[in-house]
Amino acid sequence: TLSFLTQNFLKLFCFSLFFCFKLLSDFILLLKKKNLFKIGFVEKSRRELPLPPPEDGEGLGLLSVVAMYNFSAKEDTDLTLLQGEEYTILHKQDEFWWRAQDREGNKGFIPSNYVMERNRCLFLQISDGFLLKLTFFSVLLVFQNKEGGFVVRDSSQKGIYTVSVYTKTLSADGDIRHYQIKISDGGQFFLAEKHTFNTIAEVICYHEHNAAGLVTRLRYAVGPMERCVPATAGFSSEKWEINPTELTFMKELGSGQFGVVKLGKWREEHKVAIKAIREGAMCEEDFYEEARVMMRLCHPKLVQLYGVCLQQRPLLIVAEFMENGCLLNFLRQKSGTLTDAWLISVCQDVCEGMEYLEEHQFIHRDLAARNCLVNEHNVVKVSDFGMTRYVLDNQYTSSSGAKFPVKWSPPEVLHYSKYSSKSDIWSFGVVMWEVYSEGRTPFENRSNVEVVTDITRGIRLYRPHRASPSLYAVMYRCWHEKPQGRPPFSELLQEIKKMAENPDHHNKDMTVKPYT
Repeated sequence: TLSFLTQNFLKLFCFSLFFCFKLLSDFILLLKKKNLFKIGFVEKSRRELPLPPPEDGEGLGLLSVVAMYNFSAKEDTDLTLLQGEEYTILHKQDEFWWRAQDREGNKGFIPSNYVMERNRCLFLQISDGFLLKLTFFSVLLVFQNKEGGFVVRDSSQKGIYTVSVYTKTLSADGDIRHYQIKISDGGQFFLAEKHTFNTIAEVICYHEHNAAGLVTRLRYAVGPMERCVPATAGFSSEKWEINPTELTFMKELGSGQFGVVKLGKWREEHKVAIKAIREGAMCEEDFYEEARVMMRLCHPKLVQLYGVCLQQRPLLIVAEFMENGCLLNFLRQKSGTLTDAWLISVCQDVCEGMEYLEEHQFIHRDLAARNCLVNEHNVVKVSDFGMTRYVLDNQYTSSSGAKFPVKWSPPEVLHYSKYSSKSDIWSFGVVMWEVYSEGRTPFENRSNVEVVTDITRGIRLYRPHRASPSLYAVMYRCWHEKPQGRPPFSELLQEIKKMAENPDHHNKDMTVKPYT
């Protein structure tokens, strides 16, 4: 009996199992007919398998760039750049250092300000249908991205010269205009017929100060790439602490509130300024972390901090070397020989650097001509930004114990030690005054106590002899009693640019009005 029951149970089980498989099979066929069979069963796909994920997320949204400068790899993690070669950007680590790959497959970090996106390297259509890159100088003008940047070059016609000028007045993306230097019947050179000269140099000199028919005046003579290599944010992507054995000291450049400054070389190759911080002159612990932040501030009008040496005393700060030194000394040494065009360009240089700091919410606290430096091309850059927070000496100490340069400081700093970008604006007005007085000391022959009293009473610096009424009006707006009454650097920069483009406007009388 047991055997009979077992046999029947097995038959029933097999029949049920067969029935279930039959139902499942029919169900699958139904899903396939309705194109609903997507999961649950493995089926060979007709599509190709997707590519494996890129290494560390690299390769997404690939960007092709062209190297505008040579760059030698400093560390194993860097990639060497050759001018004119194309590279693929794999990953933008941050604003300043990108991971790239060359044609041979080598990978490493490169400075982002040494390359240009390939689609920005303009192309020129020629008669036979081929595409050729624009001349080296045209690409250079685009890359420099400076209003009024210009080059004088050979024309396509033998013996004729052409002036190529870069401007943003016609397009936000920038445009290049080409002007042939022509010769009048009398044998004189000109770009605009009404203004003829005996030499090409005189033509260029005239148009440096007057547009006179050109799309913009000639503001910046753009030279070969090797002469205008920009600074990088640190020597490599992750290098901010420098081994002191890699530094060679050459000669002393001077001394400042922090200690002695010397000219040196890093790894026997790169000229640098090395500041040896006098023991007890700086609150070192607070400075360490801030140094990392300051290294990430990278702008053509800021003196670049490359790194610090922390493992020995004195503490060393390694920065960009500026050949012509302190702006204040430069103004005094060159007094009487400086052109109006250069003076306004100095104000624009400083304002551009300060606008960048303002945009990044970084306060300088000690903006003055003595803290601006001049490079070999007479471009001015802002230096020592934020450093006064770490000074321990009493050079700028008032009776209340606050540390600040009194003659460059607004009322809220004098009375409450309250710093902001608006206090930097006040100091910038004083820097403009220093520039147009060719290096004179503000409130000279007045003591700090007398200056505080004068400022509180509403007395301001007089108009320098080189400044027009309209330029003095810009300075005066910086010295509004209340911080909110002073314009931002972005607005000041636009005003200064307009004055630089229209120098004749300086001579028009203007009523000085405060910013409202």
